[in-house]
Amino acid sequence: MLAGLKPSLLTLTIGGFSIGMTEFMMMGVLPDVASDLGVTIPAAGHLIAVYALGVVIGAPLMVALAGNYPPRKVLITLMAMFAVFNGLFAIAPNYGTLMIARLFSGLPHGAFFGMGAVVASRLAEPGREARSVSLMFAGLTLANIIGVPMGTYIGHNLSWRLSFVIIAAIAAIAAISIRRWMPDLKAEGGTSFRDSLRIFRKPELWLIIGIASIGTGGLFAWISYIAPLMTEVAGFGSNAITYIMIVAGVGMAAGNYFGGRLADRFSPLKTTGSLLLLMIVSLLVVATVSRFQVPAVIMTFVTGAIAFAVIAPMQMLIINAAKGSEMLASASLQASANMGNALGAYLGGIPIAAGLGFTSPQYVGALLAFIGFLFCLSLARKSGRKTALAATA
Repeated sequence: MLAGLKPSLLTLTIGGFSIGMTEFMMMGVLPDVASDLGVTIPAAGHLIAVYALGVVIGAPLMVALAGNYPPRKVLITLMAMFAVFNGLFAIAPNYGTLMIARLFSGLPHGAFFGMGAVVASRLAEPGREARSVSLMFAGLTLANIIGVPMGTYIGHNLSWRLSFVIIAAIAAIAAISIRRWMPDLKAEGGTSFRDSLRIFRKPELWLIIGIASIGTGGLFAWISYIAPLMTEVAGFGSNAITYIMIVAGVGMAAGNYFGGRLADRFSPLKTTGSLLLLMIVSLLVVATVSRFQVPAVIMTFVTGAIAFAVIAPMQMLIINAAKGSEMLASASLQASANMGNALGAYLGGIPIAAGLGFTSPQYVGALLAFIGFLFCLSLARKSGRKTALAATA
């Protein structure tokens, strides 16, 4: 998947790898964190939600502060911040300070991927923009194949804090690689942050934000509680979670690879809507078969693939809809997707806390994905009407 990858894109992949580790590893070590802190699993799940809140706050804030600075300098700064706050998270002494450190470690996430997606599309050959964006997000998938299982194993057998020290070190490496290999592209310029905010007057943009903030919640309602699902329902031992996370990561890598190609071949909107429909079916199947180990593992691969196939199409969907303000729109999509993260983790925990079992979050996730699909239908109707008006004119 990374064959022939430009060094400039590789720097974004490394950054995505560190972000993928800190975002998804928490799901794998959730029981360890809960045990260490003396809190319940749903309470520990709030560390997932507060990270997502940091992304939501940080994405527009960081873009506003970046202004018209060159992307290279901004990306270096974001990765340096990410390294510092994950290092602080690793040494935080109690639940309260962990929540604060986790919040601040989420601040650079959305801006990095938002700016990185625009940079990746600018570095791409014509007609291959979605593929180039998917290569940047390959860092997330590689994190789920290598980094998350490694961090989960270390968390189970040594210390989950050591896992976050490793994340901080990888983020520092990413900052250094960007400084060395990323070309010094010019800032977009010409549009102030206040002028960029005008894109939010477009109804289409809010529909895309709805797709990201609600539709992607299906993924996080599932994966936020995958560790207890596999141990308490499927009957795996805690050490098997490492290998299950590898299966999920391989599925995510496959989905990310094909999602970019589908979006380039068909359209980002058709690809996104179709994948959300498949997500609904997949989550319902997960809820049904998770008591059986082999089908549970197969569906871990399938659900991971579907969930990550939608990333590049959604990113291109909002970049195409926000000409002239791509950086802010792209960062806003990352913030929206992490609202889905927080929403999925929070809503998925409610039925667990109510005693409905660890399969109950899958039904919550299916409902969220269905709402995202309804937003796709609304966006398709608006796009169809605009096309008809243009043809008439």
